[in-house]
Amino acid sequence: MKISVEMSYYPLKVDYIPHIKDFIRRMNTYETLSVNTNTMSTQIFGEYFEVMDALKNEIYKSFDLPHSVFVMKIINADLE
Repeated sequence: MKISVEMSYYPLKVDYIPHIKDFIRRMNTYETLSVNTNTMSTQIFGEYFEVMDALKNEIYKSFDLPHSVFVMKIINADLE
């Protein structure tokens, strides 16, 4: 099943931009996923388990930074 995810990452830290860019960079290493970024959010497209496994791994790594907030919308369709 193909899914589409729209998400925003809010590291609650003064120097937040490097953390956001690092998360996006890590998501772009997954060759089976399509990752599109704009000024408001990041969209991720791919097979359900591949997307969710990548998010599980990368959100976990981002939680090393205290007070990290993720906001996501997930739809069970390919909106790319």
